[in-house]
Amino acid sequence: MKARLPAPEHHSYQLHRRQRVTQVILPVVISALALVGLTVLICLSTFNSGGDVARWAAVSTIWIIIPVLFVGLIVLAILIGLIYLMARALGALPRYTGMAQDYVYIARNYIIRSADMVVKPVIALEGFIERVKAFFERMVAP
Repeated sequence: MKARLPAPEHHSYQLHRRQRVTQVILPVVISALALVGLTVLICLSTFNSGGDVARWAAVSTIWIIIPVLFVGLIVLAILIGLIYLMARALGALPRYTGMAQDYVYIARNYIIRSADMVVKPVIALEGFIERVKAFFERMVAP
């Protein structure tokens, strides 16, 4: 046997059940009935002997295109905003990019000089080793 839990009977639970019916189930049922009713009305008016299929096709196309137009307007607004911001940035950037290029050029000189200083002992050592090898090769060869 399965044990059954007693259903809560307090006021907030009863209020929740009433609100569930009036705020969730009832709007969904009314919307579904309205959708079915509109579908039946459209079918009856379109496919009767005097129905104008081309007009209803145009109306349907309009209803399909409306959301796409709104999304397009939003994308257009974003694009216009980005173009405006880019124009403002390009007005201020040349001065700062010139300054950045100057600092990079100064840093380049320091980097090249420090790299040369680090490599100089290694190159001098390799040169010395090569001179020693050349000296011994001359002594061995007649």
